[in-house]
Amino acid sequence: MTKAHVIRAYILALYIINNLVSIILTKFTPWKDIKTSTSLIPFETLSLDIASKLYTDTNSIKTASSDFGKLFQETPSGVFYPSSVSDIARLIKSSYASNYPFKITARGHGHSVGGQAMVKDGVVVEMSSLSSGVSVCWSESLGYYCDVGGEVLWIDVLRTAMEHGLAPVSWTDYLYLSVGGTLSNAGISGQSFLHGPQISNVHEMDVITGKGDFMTCSKTVNSELFYGVLGGLGQFGIITRARIVLHKAPTRVKWIRMIYKDFDAFTKDQEHLISIDNNGPNYVEGSLIMKKSSANNWRSSFFSVLDESKVNSLASKYGVVYSLEVVKYYNDISITTVNEELDEMFKGLSFETGFIFKKDVSFVDFLNRVRIEELKLQSKGLWDVPHPWLNLFVPKSCIQDFNQRVFIGIIQKENKSSGPFLVYPMNRKKWDARMSAIISEGDDDDVFYTVGLLHSARNVEDGKIIDDQNKRILELCDEIGIEVKQYLPQYYKTKEEWMKHFGAKWSLFEERKAKYDPKMILSPGQRIFKFI
Repeated sequence: MTKAHVIRAYILALYIINNLVSIILTKFTPWKDIKTSTSLIPFETLSLDIASKLYTDTNSIKTASSDFGKLFQETPSGVFYPSSVSDIARLIKSSYASNYPFKITARGHGHSVGGQAMVKDGVVVEMSSLSSGVSVCWSESLGYYCDVGGEVLWIDVLRTAMEHGLAPVSWTDYLYLSVGGTLSNAGISGQSFLHGPQISNVHEMDVITGKGDFMTCSKTVNSELFYGVLGGLGQFGIITRARIVLHKAPTRVKWIRMIYKDFDAFTKDQEHLISIDNNGPNYVEGSLIMKKSSANNWRSSFFSVLDESKVNSLASKYGVVYSLEVVKYYNDISITTVNEELDEMFKGLSFETGFIFKKDVSFVDFLNRVRIEELKLQSKGLWDVPHPWLNLFVPKSCIQDFNQRVFIGIIQKENKSSGPFLVYPMNRKKWDARMSAIISEGDDDDVFYTVGLLHSARNVEDGKIIDDQNKRILELCDEIGIEVKQYLPQYYKTKEEWMKHFGAKWSLFEERKAKYDPKMILSPGQRIFKFI
């Protein structure tokens, strides 16, 4: 035995001694009480190879105890740094086989805002310690695709695919998110109306279930797991590989923003643009610009100094104006054609005269626009602050009421943050109802809206004030009958609220949990099954 092995064995022995008394004391606790109480990690059941990758140092614990939101903290017992997918499977199997299973959650880039990737007294799996990479492939049946590790960031998917002149078709606004993280939610942006969310553009996945079973799944193989995991909030397994759809990539984009003072005209024009069947836009998003905020924000510094002043002046006059953001992809040789298509596309739109602004940028720079602003804020110490976000899906039939009662009645009136605040339409038909992801209900129409209140706070105290405002918005929507659905849900407090969220899918969601994670080991930070 080498010196290194002796040291590891000694560390493991210390783990065993420190936990032995507590294990004996809880030995006769009934299972029904154990599964909802604090679980001890039974280090004595872990192999030396697994135990040696479980860290309890201050820095590891501190990093895993917080997230992008900066308003929640949960302290794990350890942080696991796997060097292979099989390490994760063995860790989960160790928990599943234990008399007292410990909770486990996967952490990608830590960009959750409500503690969803945290776990109290359990183990956080630091997915970034894997190095699966990105492989671009082609097959006659699938065309171009890439196989991507669940820990890989979307920016790295983009960079690798672009080397082959290819790119995924559906994105999030921010690319420094893990593939497994966004696929566990949905993954949405201004391309979703056209291509659906990211979960609608996956051929296949490798998943490790709550039993520690490694399973490959697709629409035809282990399909129940496939549909369950996509948008499943990490409840059925950890995604370790995804096969992502790729298309030929454009090289440049025409990027246009138009300003509206009338919300009805703004939403009608958005809905018109996403309804165009041929030669329509590739991206559509809308946002609010408030009286005391700036036309430019951390999502993008789109406007020049003069244009920003012009837009801010209009916002000051009316209290709030609305920005419609449209992008058209093209290649260098088709610039004349794309300009003609844009002219035709914008005929009949009702934006304010003289308030249309255009830019021409590379495809990669457009997709990576938030990162550019992030680096600016980091240099000023303004990025690593609390982010009390609220993301909602709102029925089309209620979006006018939402504007009056929430955007104007609360957000503008109380003026607690400058946003950004997003509002843009989605096509319901681009979402697969077999997946776990939940979207807005109550409309016969194919369109529903995404609302993103993407607050930044100066400090934790201000963040909690905005967090309380978010809760009041949800209470108001419930009182006046706006049937919103939380995207990236974090404010449900009871089993009944989760049942209402999932609606007709709740029974199937419970069945899948019982099948793939019967001891409720995975992703406790979502707080879905803590009531059961």
